[in-house]
Amino acid sequence: MILREIACSRSGDKGNIVNVCVMPYDHEHWELLREKLTAERVADQFAGLADGDIQRFELPGIRVLNFVIRDTLDGGVAASLRLDGHGKSYQSLILETEL
Repeated sequence: MILREIACSRSGDKGNIVNVCVMPYDHEHWELLREKLTAERVADQFAGLADGDIQRFELPGIRVLNFVIRDTLDGGVAASLRLDGHGKSYQSLILETEL
């Protein structure tokens, strides 16, 4: 199962840090996300992009997993030589995660 089949996401960046939130479409998938979408799994998905640590925060009241991905934008938008120095596209990449 691919994550995008059961969840949506949003992302943003500040400096060299990207913040990615994942929300299930249906409440019944919340426990599956909590079990399968670990910080380690996200680190595997972002291998080659994220040089720093990845932290996962749970917001059970609104059924959201929030991932803070450090050292991932090659210094940030103003410092990066990457074609897309923003974290906006990270929401699409996380949704390709195989659960």
